[in-house]
Amino acid sequence: MEEFVYVNGKKLKKGYTTGSCATAASVAAAHLLLNSEECEEVVVISPVDKEIRIPIVSLKRTDEKTVIAAVRKNGGDDADATHGMLIYSKVILREDSEIIIEGGEGIGRVTQEGLLVPIGQPAINPKPRKMIQDNVRKIIGDNQGADIQIFAPEGYEIAKQTMNRNLGIIGGISILGTTGIVTPMSEDSWKAAISIELEMKKKQGFERIILSPGNYGEDFAVNKMMLDENKIVSMSNFVGYVLKEVQRIGFKEVLMIGHLGKLIKVSAGIFSTHSKDADARAEILVANLALMGMSVPDLERISNCLTTEAAGDIISETGYEGVYKIIADKIKFRSEKLLKFREPKVKVDVVIFSSKTGLLSSTKPIKELMEEWQ
Repeated sequence: MEEFVYVNGKKLKKGYTTGSCATAASVAAAHLLLNSEECEEVVVISPVDKEIRIPIVSLKRTDEKTVIAAVRKNGGDDADATHGMLIYSKVILREDSEIIIEGGEGIGRVTQEGLLVPIGQPAINPKPRKMIQDNVRKIIGDNQGADIQIFAPEGYEIAKQTMNRNLGIIGGISILGTTGIVTPMSEDSWKAAISIELEMKKKQGFERIILSPGNYGEDFAVNKMMLDENKIVSMSNFVGYVLKEVQRIGFKEVLMIGHLGKLIKVSAGIFSTHSKDADARAEILVANLALMGMSVPDLERISNCLTTEAAGDIISETGYEGVYKIIADKIKFRSEKLLKFREPKVKVDVVIFSSKTGLLSSTKPIKELMEEWQ
């Protein structure tokens, strides 16, 4: 495979998925069983027919029919929580020709409906499962079978750093990968995980959803508004993408809860809120406060603030707290306008807060929203 990709002028190294690691370990173990030959590396074929060359960390034969192999996960320059962990495959030859794949220690189990894997099964997605089967079949042939157990002793702890619990995957990591290859700086896998979570909520019967940019919003929703955390999905910086997914999946009501510093960008039609894409917080505040009549000297003070928290002190001092309701209403307007020309029609309400002050404003009285979204 191509080992590098250029992103924003930088040369970045590609990596391989947990699915590719599990496949490589399985191939190395099967090769030792069938050919009595240890491999320092193996070449596996990805779901998109690309060759991936992967080093083998360890190989151990435990008896005539059993070998355990390990691969170290390498995410390239897009290192995630699983980067550097060891993923193992235990391969046992069968008397028949069937290949059976199971998950062992450190591989999560699915506990909720809505995923590609049935409840109770190990979190080994269909594409990596097929990748393991196809590559091992090339080694053992059509007449031999194998029991393959994928395990990762570090998986239980590492899974705490992933979105698995949000998806109802308990006890470990997932074996994932639609292409087998990790492309640095790619947001696709993150967005895909959010879409999966939204689809899962819909299949579980949720007709409306709470969206938050991250932990601060979730904490405010649960601890200040007393809302059910199961109704909340983190949209990160992908506000526009997630709103369109909400509409595609069929939700008709959305409550967006977030810190002013993040959601204020949406009030100006900025739907990718990462600072690398846009940082116009002060400019948006200045424009709205100017329309309200704030003096030029105070507007200049706002313009020089590095955070919305600092701007908030000036806004309180000068008595312009009404700007927060204007911004909340504009966030609602921009969000609904984004979805205007497709069905179903999506109703959006908004709550904005600051770390210092707490609640700043909402599109409806906060008590009314708390009652509606209980």
